[in-house]
Amino acid sequence: MSWTGVADVVGAVCMLAGGLLCLLAGIGMVRLPDVLARMHAATKPQSFGLLLVLLGAGLWLRSLIDLCTLLLVGLFQLLTSPVAAHMVGRAAYRTGRLDREDLVRDELAEALRAAADQGSEESRRSSG
Repeated sequence: MSWTGVADVVGAVCMLAGGLLCLLAGIGMVRLPDVLARMHAATKPQSFGLLLVLLGAGLWLRSLIDLCTLLLVGLFQLLTSPVAAHMVGRAAYRTGRLDREDLVRDELAEALRAAADQGSEESRRSSG
């Protein structure tokens, strides 16, 4: 078997594994109970699944322009997925859409409390 045959088989396996991971991420988005768990399903397995699909497509296409395009798609996915998950988590926290009893440590509450204390002290200084 030539190297192109091996690359085709490895590419097919990567695409199937990536598709399976994306399917599991979609099932997790529907079945998981709260926003934080759904946020995990929407970022980690979906991103890894997409990277596997891109790798599989790259092994099949093998042209420089296609590989550069696939690399850009993967790079933008890795850059935007954590930011989107962070923003969804903050929005869920501020709107009270998460179960605070499941949190091990609430670092955002400490930061918000410190910011509120600093803001009230500054307003007291400016008024007095």
